[in-house]
Amino acid sequence: MSALMKVARVNKLFTPIIVRSASDSVKYPKITTHYTIHPRDNDERWKGVNMERFIDEVDVVIVGGGPAGMSAAIRAKQLAAEQQKEIRVCVVEKAAEVGGHILSGAVVDPVSINELFPNWKEMGAPLNTPVTKDSFSYLTDAGRISIPIFKGWPMDNHGNYVVRLGHLVKWLGEQAEALGVEIYPGCAAAEVLFHKDGSVKGVATNDVGIAKDGSPKDTFARGMELHAKTTIFAEGCRGHLTKQIMRQFNLNEGSQHQTYGIGLKEVWEIQPEKHQPGLVEHTIGWPLDKSTYGGSFLYHLNEPTPTIAVGFVVGLDYQNPWLSPFQEFQRFKTHPKVREVFEGANRIAYGARAINEGGFQSLPSKLTFPGGCLVGCSAGFLNVPKIKGSHYAMKSGMLAAESALESIMGEKQETTGYEPKSYPDKIKNSFIWKDLYKVRNVRPSFHNPLGLYGGMMLSGISIILGGREPWTLKHAGLDNQSLKLASQCPQIVYPKPDNKISFDLLSSVALTGTNHEGDQPAHLTLHSDRTPIDHNWALYEGPEQRFCPAGVYEYVPNDEGGNMKLQINAQNCIHYCKK
Repeated sequence: MSALMKVARVNKLFTPIIVRSASDSVKYPKITTHYTIHPRDNDERWKGVNMERFIDEVDVVIVGGGPAGMSAAIRAKQLAAEQQKEIRVCVVEKAAEVGGHILSGAVVDPVSINELFPNWKEMGAPLNTPVTKDSFSYLTDAGRISIPIFKGWPMDNHGNYVVRLGHLVKWLGEQAEALGVEIYPGCAAAEVLFHKDGSVKGVATNDVGIAKDGSPKDTFARGMELHAKTTIFAEGCRGHLTKQIMRQFNLNEGSQHQTYGIGLKEVWEIQPEKHQPGLVEHTIGWPLDKSTYGGSFLYHLNEPTPTIAVGFVVGLDYQNPWLSPFQEFQRFKTHPKVREVFEGANRIAYGARAINEGGFQSLPSKLTFPGGCLVGCSAGFLNVPKIKGSHYAMKSGMLAAESALESIMGEKQETTGYEPKSYPDKIKNSFIWKDLYKVRNVRPSFHNPLGLYGGMMLSGISIILGGREPWTLKHAGLDNQSLKLASQCPQIVYPKPDNKISFDLLSSVALTGTNHEGDQPAHLTLHSDRTPIDHNWALYEGPEQRFCPAGVYEYVPNDEGGNMKLQINAQNCIHYCKK
């Protein structure tokens, strides 16, 4: 559950500290109190506490109630009904309500929902805004240069819909419940459970009633165990249980490392005369320099009020540690060719999320393991030039459900947990595999001496060839390895927010709708309390306090130690990085 930090992994740089001296305790105050780092077995405060969990047994457990998880649940129940079988399908979702952690505003290809519910229009699915116009531009300091979009190219959105994705997921949840799926909102999966033979047994949900210092409160209650024949992990990008599964079963062997971006998004109500339902706009260029990958999107929704969703994506392989993705987003909105849409408008929501950018090369070499499989962004199914993954998430969830039921209702397997063994072949025979292979060279093209300009040229060649080029480019390196020392880079001074078009970070976090009790352990954990000061701060001036889109990480003076210390404001967390 270590926090997403765009810094070098330094496990080998520092000698593990077995005994913390008094001076160390002052200089490096304890940050992490979570039981995954400090086991309760060795904590006197937990002696005598009842640690027994309630156990429930089902056929399929799905971790995550997003597009992938809900589609898997729905398809599983549909198939069981077709075969006149009774199965129990359970979805655990950390948000208090289904769709609660998904900020609205996305362009969705309807190919998967067409298959899942051919009559979705009659059923009232909230796909209300067909794309009417596409725009793709390069921004200079003061101007906009249009870039043509040809039919069939990744940026062509003909036939797609602008949606409020949170509303779509909520609707999918309603369909799932109508089919008999058991949904547990507000229950985060906290632990993977294993059978004695090593196969996945299911998951345990989070404990509650724990104080910030890691001690049990009077209200302490143990989470529950959900045992299943097959467990489908649909946590999204960088799910902490998915990372554990990947390590446990070596799922990434032979694959390239994953690369990431951060996407920030706001929802606005604008003046009616500026509203064009169905308009989809994307830009590259300003305010980012040629060495930084990223760009913007702006979608006009067809809602009772004139609503738009605007966002900005920054690749986490940027070089300057002084860069702040949030501040770059705020700067983007002030561009003379952009700001006019926000003048006289009202911002109503803000959010952010981590994005898989590795594409085809970074897909796990194994998508299944004894007892389960990975779907959606947990597996890395995202088309970077399209900036789309919802239809892949839905399709992969459906295919996983099909394979899971084949296994459960088929012959007994060699392990107790059932592995959906046909799932990888189903993926390879689907449009997911074909699409991602076509654009495999687009993102790696931007690792060149000319940066954006070379990337546009090389990726353009790949797109024109339709992915038929006889080569597959590799990603340059881990994202953190691109970061230069703070002393080697110019410090970026961002303009103060005007509170009309640009805003500060904390007022933005207040619009996310997330809320955490203050007196509980930070779910963001560090492997070493020394690393932030001795490495991140010493070499890079603490980049995590700038790349985090919620102000979770903050360096403050350590009066007792005479140095700086990292403070984790876990109550600010908007779950963008999944730890």
